[in-house]
Amino acid sequence: MVKTTQKVNVFHDETIVGNPVKYYVILSAVLFAFWLLLSGRLEAKFLIYGIVTALVSAYVCMPLLMIPSKDGKKKYFAFGVSLPKYALYWLWLIKEVVKANIDVEKAVVRSEMEINPMMVSFKMPYENPMAHATLANSITLTPGTITVEVSEDGIYVVHALIDGARDGLLDGGMQMKIAKLFGETCQYEVLPLERGTDGAA
Repeated sequence: MVKTTQKVNVFHDETIVGNPVKYYVILSAVLFAFWLLLSGRLEAKFLIYGIVTALVSAYVCMPLLMIPSKDGKKKYFAFGVSLPKYALYWLWLIKEVVKANIDVEKAVVRSEMEINPMMVSFKMPYENPMAHATLANSITLTPGTITVEVSEDGIYVVHALIDGARDGLLDGGMQMKIAKLFGETCQYEVLPLERGTDGAA
């Protein structure tokens, strides 16, 4: 019974950040496009079936895609981010992945390997859980760094393989790009690591 009430009131839920009607339209359009891609039928009756199915599916799925903030006072739509900006961010990330890969390869193939494993920590208290997921995955995708732990307070513990990976991570560029992408203003802070820093992976 509680779930049914949440579905009915999703369009009037004041804790949702942004416009839920806009999110419903976007989700419906994406589902219809996916249906059209799979069916390949352009006859009127099939298009009507697809539109109705997309609208109903979007209505049912909307509450499932609302992610609460840590304090539970806000809800964020899982796909409530500008797709063009998100695409540009991933293009930037691909460039950073290529650069980091070259740096790691150089450090490994030199006669005296410039490997210096270490653990680093910083705080980036996003409110949107999707921002945390994006940052943690972006760090792990970048060669030379792996996200080890993310606390509820936005404290990240990361393993860095070389000095360049550590410096590139701690300059805060990636963290601030994601904050801008999700429309958040966060105070980035590098933290001292209280555990051992022997770099054991």
